[in-house]
Amino acid sequence: MPPVKKDVRSKRVRAPAFVNNLRGVKNWKEVSAWLEWRGIEDIECITPDQAGVARGKMMPSSKFTSNTSLALPSAVFMTTISGRYPEDGNGFVYPEDDGDLKMVPDLSTLTVVPWEDDPTAAVICDLVHQDGRTVEFTPRNVLKNVVAAYDKLGLKPVVAPEIEFYLVHKNPDPDYPLTPPVGRSGRAIGGGAGYSIAGVNEFDELIDDIYHFSESQGLEIDTLIHEEGAGQLEINLRHGDPIELADQVFMFKRTIREAALKHDIYATFMAKPIQGQPGSAMHIHQSIIDKKTGDNIFTAEDGSETEAFFHFIGGMQQHVPNALAMLAPYVNSYRRLTPGVSAPVNNKWGYDNRTTAFRVPRSDPAARRVENRIPSSDANPYLALAASLACGLLGLTRKLEATPPVVTAANQAEIDLPRGLLEAVDLFEQDEELATILGKAFTSTFAAIKRTEFETFMEVISPWEREYLLLNV
Repeated sequence: MPPVKKDVRSKRVRAPAFVNNLRGVKNWKEVSAWLEWRGIEDIECITPDQAGVARGKMMPSSKFTSNTSLALPSAVFMTTISGRYPEDGNGFVYPEDDGDLKMVPDLSTLTVVPWEDDPTAAVICDLVHQDGRTVEFTPRNVLKNVVAAYDKLGLKPVVAPEIEFYLVHKNPDPDYPLTPPVGRSGRAIGGGAGYSIAGVNEFDELIDDIYHFSESQGLEIDTLIHEEGAGQLEINLRHGDPIELADQVFMFKRTIREAALKHDIYATFMAKPIQGQPGSAMHIHQSIIDKKTGDNIFTAEDGSETEAFFHFIGGMQQHVPNALAMLAPYVNSYRRLTPGVSAPVNNKWGYDNRTTAFRVPRSDPAARRVENRIPSSDANPYLALAASLACGLLGLTRKLEATPPVVTAANQAEIDLPRGLLEAVDLFEQDEELATILGKAFTSTFAAIKRTEFETFMEVISPWEREYLLLNV
């Protein structure tokens, strides 16, 4: 006698609505049903470290729902991108006991991992001390603290990130330069293809995978374009809550890398991966909403700009140079920030002026916003958003004045930003007002990590040195 087949369709009709959520559930009871409905076998419990790299633990779904205790060593959030640990000093002290921090899953972030062969889900976690206190120096908590500072004033920030990245040939040997990949035409991709539909079509199958992976996770892509660089693409996300958008960028980076690997190429978010090609940015559009009225505080009733609008820009102008280490966090980041290109090295602002650091795009008055064009795509999205919004908040609370808008090209003028990582870290450590908002435990930890990363970089001898110094000096 043949086995009786289950009526899957009738089961789905009777299922509660929340099991169809692509992203997030309300409570642990819903978690169990959501996982069972999808036949999920494994759970990735992840959290961003200081570099924005996913750290965490993987476990069977049955263990995840059995009230298991999750923890990570605090050292995870005190390591450099190369895995080294900074020395004590300048306010940073490495914990002698290297104790554990508790991971608390944010169930609103629960989603599938569509590139895994076995049914797998992922959830983003926050970190707390063993006694339940919030950990001040973890990136997601840093951004939460900045958003909470706005909330105390009855304000809600709204952001929309734009992320640029390159597709490149696989490069197992880091001594060799990166090169553009070959598209469906069979030819290596060239530059100068900004907004080219044909340029996007070169990677149709890969882009289809990006869209499918994103849709499966409830990630909302607004637009996708080919940028100026050879094999450089840009994804724009829909505006929304800063924490939700940082989560999306965090997940998008994983998604894009996995989609690229499926097609035997790399996706890189390095700020300047290929010499002679444009750098990759993470532009951040920002507006602030009055929570009581729901109105944009940058716009008056008659549609004109408010004092708050100019104060926000004033805060960006005064404090973003001091926060640059969070927006351009690596030695490579400063190869992108050079005079004469669209990546700004100034702290000017202007209306629809892409040569300024802070651009006010053309829009309806209700959608008035300020675009921060300084961050590079290698920045941790949580920290980049936290830094940018913290600078604007200081402008609002201190009523800082903005300079007049620039109406000509600003990228040929004087340089207003630090030209290297060490200079940026020096300014970062000196800004006490910024440290008060971001948290001194974070600022001392982050600065120590960046100084150590610079010293690690200095141990490497570059091709430039071998070419020009080997036989000439």
